[in-house]
Amino acid sequence: MYVLLREMIRMPGVFINTNVNIPISELQFRFARSGGHGGQNVNKVETRVELLFDVAHSRSLSDSDHERILKHLKSKIDTAGVLRIVAQESRSQWRNREDAVERFAALLRAALKPKKKRIATRISAGAQERRLEEKRRRSEIKKLRQQR
Repeated sequence: MYVLLREMIRMPGVFINTNVNIPISELQFRFARSGGHGGQNVNKVETRVELLFDVAHSRSLSDSDHERILKHLKSKIDTAGVLRIVAQESRSQWRNREDAVERFAALLRAALKPKKKRIATRISAGAQERRLEEKRRRSEIKKLRQQR
């Protein structure tokens, strides 16, 4: 986990796929006090991390990437076109920041992954015949119930 942020600092951006690398300068982090476990630490340290990424105005994404991300992540993007990810599971701000970046990269990878084309298949003649035979048999059973 710590390796990711170290690599992130060394590299100029967050690697999404071979075509997309988001520069760190396009990510904005906000910090706040987190609830939950931590004792006095919760009251003193701002460990909650909010990662903001402006999808609508990002220069590192192509037009088709913009469209795919906006379509795929529309429930996570606000009306201004900003993707917001909140991480507050850990007591450490550093780990929460890493978690937010990992989730950000995973979301964009999933959104930019090309969909497989559906290959139309045909049901075999034997399977269709078995299905129709089962329907006839069930129909016959129900007719016999009505005659009583």
